[in-house]
Amino acid sequence: MSADFPLYRVLTPFAWLYGGVIALRNRLFDWGVLPSEHFLLPVICIGNLAVGGTGKTPHVEYLIRLLSQRYRVAVLSRGYKRRTKGFRLADVHDTSETIGDEPFQLKTKFTWLCVAVSEDRRVGIRQLMALPEGQRPELLLLDDAYQHRYVTPSFSILLTDSHRLYTRDALLPVGRLRESAAGAKRADVVIVTKCEPLPTEADRETICKELALREGQALCFSEIRYGDLCPLFPKEAQPRTLASLAEEEVLLWTGIAHPEPLERLLQQQAKRLTAMAFSDHHAFTEADMRRIDTAYQQLSTSAKLMIVTEKDAARLCTCSLLPPAWKASLYYLPITVGFSTADEQRFNQLVEQHVTLFSNERKAE
Repeated sequence: MSADFPLYRVLTPFAWLYGGVIALRNRLFDWGVLPSEHFLLPVICIGNLAVGGTGKTPHVEYLIRLLSQRYRVAVLSRGYKRRTKGFRLADVHDTSETIGDEPFQLKTKFTWLCVAVSEDRRVGIRQLMALPEGQRPELLLLDDAYQHRYVTPSFSILLTDSHRLYTRDALLPVGRLRESAAGAKRADVVIVTKCEPLPTEADRETICKELALREGQALCFSEIRYGDLCPLFPKEAQPRTLASLAEEEVLLWTGIAHPEPLERLLQQQAKRLTAMAFSDHHAFTEADMRRIDTAYQQLSTSAKLMIVTEKDAARLCTCSLLPPAWKASLYYLPITVGFSTADEQRFNQLVEQHVTLFSNERKAE
């Protein structure tokens, strides 16, 4: 094959084949040939059409904060790349290896939260509903399960990255879509994430027309909001503001799908930024640590520090490979999602109304 022959032409037939299989699968669920189970509690699904990061975890955290004041909330995830199998209810002894990165991050941040993992979401939900009455969830957040159609969620939230909307993407392996853009029709709310900044009214209208949502679907826009820098080892260092980086050289190392927004932020804040990007869910090795240490030692001043993502920090705090000398200079940057005032009110109202209506209907039965 010549070097100038576009690779996508080779991959396109495979994308057509893949798309055909996925379309048939979805039709079989739509027709009831493949079974999809309903449950007697609100099940809110948060997912996306594309592989890679669209900001699911901070949106799940937003929903936890929104709903846990009124309901016993549980989060159920597949537990991607964990070393265990089957259903597992997270406790204080679990790590990212036993329940996966995102569930471990949630359990670390919300220690009181019911977090569970299961490859088969139906089995996982049944196990959660079999818990004693005082522990049994009243509401379930189904993390990254938009394509897990064996469960019918009561409410679906679809995320799409503002830098690569699903309408501007292609099916695997040409692009990153797990299923075609037609799958967006199953969502109750579509959120365009990682906006930099939140769009103007004109931009909102343009994107709304492009996505061509069905009647009754809501469209919202969210942005990433960064907190102060937190030391990975609080006994070794103090929190810092982003503004304090103006005189610092920073080594950023990440194991997430799309570190570019974080890199752009730190380039603006730090005196100088060196970035090392590893693959999503990367398991850092001793060789990685040597590479990172070499890069850190090559920074030209003594005013320097390391920064990792909050997702990576959850794993690294128990990593035995971290050199002790790093502890005083290793920080992570917590993130949340934010909406415009109007979108926040609308989104909150849609979610809360759904949960209230669902719960009232069940009580009336």
